[in-house]
Amino acid sequence: MTLAITPGTTTSVPAVVGTDLRVPLVTGERVTYANLDHAASAPCLQEVRDAVDELLPWYASVHRGAGFASQVSTRVYEQARDRIRRFVGAHSSDAVVFTRNTTDSLNLLARSVPKNTAVVLFDSEHHAALLPWRGPHVQRVSALAEESNTASGAAAAFVVALDRALAAAPVGPRLVIVTGASNVTGELWPVAELAKVARRHGARIALDAAQLAPHRPINARELGVDYIAFSGHKIYAPFGAGVLVGRADWLQQAQPYLVGGGATSKVTDHGDRLGVAWSAVPERHEAGSPNVVGVHALAAACEILSRHWEQTVAHEQELLTRLQNGLRTIPGFRELAILADADKVGVVSFTISGFDAGFLAAALSAEYGIGVRDGAFCAHVIVGRLVKQAGSHEERAVRASIGLGTTAEHVDRLIAALRTLVTEGPKWTYEQRDGRWVPQDDNRTLPPFLA
Repeated sequence: MTLAITPGTTTSVPAVVGTDLRVPLVTGERVTYANLDHAASAPCLQEVRDAVDELLPWYASVHRGAGFASQVSTRVYEQARDRIRRFVGAHSSDAVVFTRNTTDSLNLLARSVPKNTAVVLFDSEHHAALLPWRGPHVQRVSALAEESNTASGAAAAFVVALDRALAAAPVGPRLVIVTGASNVTGELWPVAELAKVARRHGARIALDAAQLAPHRPINARELGVDYIAFSGHKIYAPFGAGVLVGRADWLQQAQPYLVGGGATSKVTDHGDRLGVAWSAVPERHEAGSPNVVGVHALAAACEILSRHWEQTVAHEQELLTRLQNGLRTIPGFRELAILADADKVGVVSFTISGFDAGFLAAALSAEYGIGVRDGAFCAHVIVGRLVKQAGSHEERAVRASIGLGTTAEHVDRLIAALRTLVTEGPKWTYEQRDGRWVPQDDNRTLPPFLA
């Protein structure tokens, strides 16, 4: 997928909170934390924190509040819809529904599609995109069905596979689910090409942009997608908000995702029953007190990133190249990949022959102050296949992921630590406890607020 980079207006990447965080090691020292787990949850941008601090004195109930602070909070909440609509290049008529996260957004969409909608998706999807769709009209297409030595060849195979699946789908509403960037491999998917196939078959297409939105600009109109879902905690605004942006008609026709205050325009008493008139979209699917702080943080992060795309992409690609080149020097290293040599965001998942992924992650944290992810990354189907393809008998891998808080020193520390663990072994003794590797006699102290 080729995305145009809009030049930023500054020469440096946005700063994140916590760059000076020092963590304890089992050996007694303290070191600056090397956060290489951005794909799971990204740290807060300093400018987002400032935006939240600016709002907090004005925080009040949203909608229908007569007080001035309520009017301010309502204005902040509603303006955020336009700010996010601009961030993803959506149509002015597209609904912007605030949720808790990407998982919530995609479950909302799944609850809103017309009855008997045929759904087609690839089995490489994150569970948030893979699991909401159940029933006889769901087709899962294998992402590894066709071997290819090039990214363009694999992308072409995906297009053909989707074309076949949609041709076989029953008559009626159709929806394609696709990721923008894999949370397992970081590879960018050919979204625009897949959208063209969907259009040819009269299908709509929903984009899981959880891993794409923090790293590359998105334009829904240029990509040809109908729905976009992403999360604040992936995009440097970890305050509990997510969003679903897209065509309003299915959302308007569906029953409310949750019922309660805000989703109703009028409730009447008819004795043995209640009469309910539901609100229109977007309020229809936003029952309860809105998370105005999280929404404001999410919109602020979108605007901050929009001003820094050129610098952000350059920063991450430089570190990604450094990371991949260094990891390839580690004995037994195997990188997981679906699209060979594809353009990708800063995510590298890998195995090291003879070493359990959980052990490596535990040792990297305990002895070197490095945070990585281990496991199957909420994508069990594709990780299991890729790990087997890499020659491992495990069903887990290690994932290192880069973001705005990553430095060259973090990358170099990871590479050196892995090399030492593989060639010399750990400095500490570890054991498995409740299915996880942990250091024995772990005397690392928690921060004071947890004491």
